Amino acid sequence: MGDDLEARLAGRLGELRGERGWSLDDLAQQTSISRSTLSRLERGEISPTAALLGRLCAAYGMPMSRLLAEVEPEPPRLVRAAMQPVWRDPASGFTRRSVSPPHPGLRGEVVEGVLEAGADIGYAVPPVAGLEHHLWVLDGGLELTVGGAVHTVGAGDCLRYRLWGPSRFVNPGPAAVRYVLLIVLP
Repeated sequence: MGDDLEARLAGRLGELRGERGWSLDDLAQQTSISRSTLSRLERGEISPTAALLGRLCAAYGMPMSRLLAEVEPEPPRLVRAAMQPVWRDPASGFTRRSVSPPHPGLRGEVVEGVLEAGADIGYAVPPVAGLEHHLWVLDGGLELTVGGAVHTVGAGDCLRYRLWGPSRFVNPGPAAVRYVLLIVLP
C-alpha cells in the first residue's frame, strides 16, 4: 500500500471511531486490539495487518473492501489491470487485488486473493452479517472454514456461502493459492 493510501486509511479509521462517538478504550474492548495499537494505527505510525483490519471492519459493520474503497480514489467503470489497487500484508502472506472495487449503488465486487504457502488468516466475526461470498480457486488449494465446517477447495472449485460467524483461510501448501472472491452485500 502506498504511503498516501496508508495515510488516508489511518485517517479514515480515526473518523469511523469518531463518527460512532467511541473512545479508543471502547474500540479496544470491542476488537481486542490494544488501545496503544489502535492509536498508532490511527496516527499512521504502523500499518494494519489483514487480521487487525478484519477485527476493525467487524466492529464498524463493513467489509474490508468497503473500508479500502473509502480511502481509494473513485473507481472508473472500466478498471484496467494497472489501476486495480493491490494491498499486501507481509506478516500473514496475503495479497489482495481489488479487481472490481466496491462502488456506491452496487452490491457486488470482485477480489483476487493470493495466500502464500503456510498462510493462516482467521476472522472472528464477519464484517457484515449474511455477507455472500463465491470463492473460486484458480491455482493451488485452500482450506476454508465457514460456520464450523472445513472445506477443501482445489483449482477450478467454487465454494458459495454466507458469512454469519467466524471464518478461516488456510493454505496448507506447498505453493501459493490464487483465488477470485465475488462479494455481494446482503
